[in-house]
Amino acid sequence: MYAIVEIAGQQFKVEKDNKIFVHRLNAEEGSKIDFENVLLIDNDGKINVGTPSLSGAKVSATVLNHLKGKKVLVFKKKRRKGYQKLNGHRQCLTYIQIDKIVSKK
Repeated sequence: MYAIVEIAGQQFKVEKDNKIFVHRLNAEEGSKIDFENVLLIDNDGKINVGTPSLSGAKVSATVLNHLKGKKVLVFKKKRRKGYQKLNGHRQCLTYIQIDKIVSKK
């Protein structure tokens, strides 16, 4: 059983006991959170597609910890002008574990 769920503006394919990185969420470490915006649920070949989301379906997850991703270097250059700019960015992430997927009844 898997589901397509929208978390913090991005869509993720999740299954029970999956651990995924998502954009930083406003939740404490160790707390439980529910995602109501479930777009699709596949239950052993039986697929339910929402228009745009399924009513009554939700995905429950536990926040494991908050962290920062790897550094991404952004380098800008204009040739023959002597312009160079190096900038770095580290994305703030939340590591979550999917506990259960509840489909509509």
